[in-house]
This record gives sequence, C-alpha cells and structure tokens, in this order.
Amino acid sequence: MMEVLKQAGYSLATLMVVMNYGLLLVGLVTIIVARVHGRIGPPIWQPYINILKTLSMRTALSHGIMFYLGPVFRIVGGIGLLFFMPVVYGSSWMQNFSFAGDVILVVYFVFFGMLGMALGAAESGHPYSAIGIMRGLAQNTAAELPFALALMALAAQHQTLSITDIVAAQQGGIAHWNMITNPVATLAGMLAFFGMMMHSPFDVHLAPQEIPIGPPTEFHSSYLALMQTNRSIFHAAKLILFMNLFFGGATSIFVMVVKTFALLMVVVFAGVVFPRYRVEQSIRWFIRIPLAVGILAVVISAWK
Repeated sequence: MMEVLKQAGYSLATLMVVMNYGLLLVGLVTIIVARVHGRIGPPIWQPYINILKTLSMRTALSHGIMFYLGPVFRIVGGIGLLFFMPVVYGSSWMQNFSFAGDVILVVYFVFFGMLGMALGAAESGHPYSAIGIMRGLAQNTAAELPFALALMALAAQHQTLSITDIVAAQQGGIAHWNMITNPVATLAGMLAFFGMMMHSPFDVHLAPQEIPIGPPTEFHSSYLALMQTNRSIFHAAKLILFMNLFFGGATSIFVMVVKTFALLMVVVFAGVVFPRYRVEQSIRWFIRIPLAVGILAVVISAWK
C-alpha cells in the first residue's frame, strides 16, 4: 500500500509539472502565431490568468448533469493519458502507472475526452451542438485510424503492447529510434498527429473563427476552467506520447522539453502556413494518404 501511495504522489507531482509545461506551451504558441500574423499577442502567462478568471466566476444556468460532466470527462481523458505512460524513461518519479498493454489503454483515453465533450454538448440546448458533435467525432475518428494502424505496426515490430518496452527498445542512440527503424509507421503516426492535436488546419469543428458558437461559449465559469486546464494537459500528454512512440522517449526533463517542443513546432508551422480545411475535406484527406500509409506500415511490419 505504501508503494502505491508513493507512486500516486509521484504521478501527481508529474501532473503538476506537465500541466504547467503545457500552459507555458499554450501561451508561447499564441505569441508565435500572433507574431506570424504581425501582432504582438498576449503575454506567455495569459493561460494562467484565464484559468484564475474563469474559476472566480459562477453561473446559475442549468442544462442537466451530463452537460457539466462533459468537461470532467475531458480532463479525465487528459490525466488518464498522462498517468499511464512514462514521461521520463528510467526516472523514479516520472514513470507513472505504465504497464504491459498500456498502448491499448491510451488509445481509449485519447478518444474518451472527445466522447465526454460530445455527450455534454448534446445536453447544452445549443441549436448547433449536433453539428459540432458530428464534426468533432467524425474528424477525430478519421485521424485516429492511421494512428491506430501505426501503433499496430510498432506492436508487431517490437512484439509488445507496452509503451515502456517500446521506449526501451529505442535506447542507444538515434539509429534505434522508430523514426529510423520504422519510418513508414512514423509517417502514418505523424500525419495523424496533425489532426489529433486539433490545431489549424484541422480545428474547424472547434469553431475558433465563429464567435457565437463553440465550447468556449457553451461552457463557462469553473467548467471552462477545467477545459482550459485540460487543454494544457492533453497537449503536453499527446506530445509525450508521440515522443515515446517514435522519437526514442526522454531520459531527462530537458530532453523531454526539447523533443516535445520540436514536435509542437511542426504542428504550429503547419497551422500558420495552411488554411483551415472544412470537415469533409479533412476527413477525405485522412482516409486517403495517412490511412494508406498506415496500412502499408502494418503490412511491412507483419511481413518482417
């Protein structure tokens, strides 16, 4: 029991580190995008101000229990994704609760938050909620298909469903990274990565360009604070997941920051260069090139 409590304490400490790192990333990305657009942008600590402001607000609106559980499900998905994979390989306190077969579990956690938000939005009473649910679930499903195929290819390559074992197999230098040993699976995963991060050009279902609709206008006060907090946790957790799967993991916090920041900049670069896709355009794109690459990765790994 003491060992479990100790590991839980380490995991909570890891959560605080990753959450603050994610908040700083969100603030930094906002500044970078603003500078590309020729604006100054808000300060890097603006996400902290937003969370404190929304936490101080109260609401008298009532839409039903499922509406308020939506942000809760969303943040559970982000925390669950983080807690069941190693953040720093070999660390005594950032290994979390990773176990054999955790690859399958993290796939569920990635989709769990989106499903919770769909259930919450369905009870909001907003006339366009059904459209938003359809957009979000359709695009996320299309993006996760090549990601799931890339995971299958890695599992066949390393004969394991453990993220820790996959990271362990990549130790010893860049030549051992899956980016080098399985470039086709890495390509499929990275193409899916653009959609899973939900940055432009794959963010139209979040309605960032439409002021009167979207989750930030439907959810408010502490529920919006939960969504803002989860945004930082989910972003950082997904970056760590892809770093572990394809780019050798991290053996220190410094290496983790460098690798995840580089991954995020790939997404940010694509977001400021390419215009937004309509939902049907993004789905069509995911089920063509990324899905074909994912199938090819599985075939190659199975053939070997």
